[in-house]
Amino acid sequence: MTREEVMIAITDILSELEKIIIGKRQVLEHALSAMLSGGHLLLEDVPGVGKTVLAKAFGLVSGCDFKRVQFTPDLVPSDITGSVVYNQGESTFEFQPGPVFTNILLADEINRSSPKTQSSLLECMEERQVSAEGRTYPLKKPFFVIGTQNPVEYEGTYPLPEAQLDRFQMCLSPGYPEADAEDAILRSQGGQSGLEQARRIVEPEDIVSISEYIHGIVVSDVARAYILRLVRATRIEKDVYLGASPRGSIALYRSSQALAVIKGRDYVLPDDIKAMAGDVLAHRLILRPEVTLHGIDGRRIIERLLEEVPVDGGEKD
Repeated sequence: MTREEVMIAITDILSELEKIIIGKRQVLEHALSAMLSGGHLLLEDVPGVGKTVLAKAFGLVSGCDFKRVQFTPDLVPSDITGSVVYNQGESTFEFQPGPVFTNILLADEINRSSPKTQSSLLECMEERQVSAEGRTYPLKKPFFVIGTQNPVEYEGTYPLPEAQLDRFQMCLSPGYPEADAEDAILRSQGGQSGLEQARRIVEPEDIVSISEYIHGIVVSDVARAYILRLVRATRIEKDVYLGASPRGSIALYRSSQALAVIKGRDYVLPDDIKAMAGDVLAHRLILRPEVTLHGIDGRRIIERLLEEVPVDGGEKD
């Protein structure tokens, strides 16, 4: 796709999404940047703020195949990835693909399943393939996992392990809508999701083409060095036990590229990096126990580092 075609497609996608998710332009831009840059998205917030609706909207607007898995304690890995079964008619063993063989997979309430089941997504999310009985099966392109979890309801849940969290390029909290946005929701949708009126804007192959275009966006030496300083600062921060990994550096790099394109540019600014830093890095940090007792979370740490780490490598005033 040409630059003009990419810009038009992104503008149309966001316009259509805003008809469904009202008053959350920044959330939509960041979520779209995760998809277009080839990452995965974790939505963490209280019930009823539109996490599932947002995931479904992405499937409808992008023209992608969409499947939903409700994660429960009795779910097993083969329920997600598939399993090998015996075909009596052919006297052979055949692989029956699971719901992960789709373009967009909604892992709803992902932290309600056991760590063993959660781990079934590790290979899928990183390598875009499923291994079974000594064979590997490639997943569709694009492949985008949207996980949801409720941060306030801990009974019957299993916290996501660090390796799983690190594979989510971004963690977003949609939050409650503003008063005028909530009023607009009631007036235009009567409390309904608005999904029935959603239009397909692009096709799956267009998403792949846009992703390829985004990966070619220029990131200057200054911007790249700023990403490195921010990520490395998380590793020496006194309140952090374990900082962001190199995967976090790559995630911030790619997310900044995608946001630049969404903003109508073909180059990355430091402001793009600052805008994405909290959503990309905060959930990757493991804080020291005494810090969490004082109510400090990963986003507070990233906000502090954004104030302390200079853009150009010089001393911050």
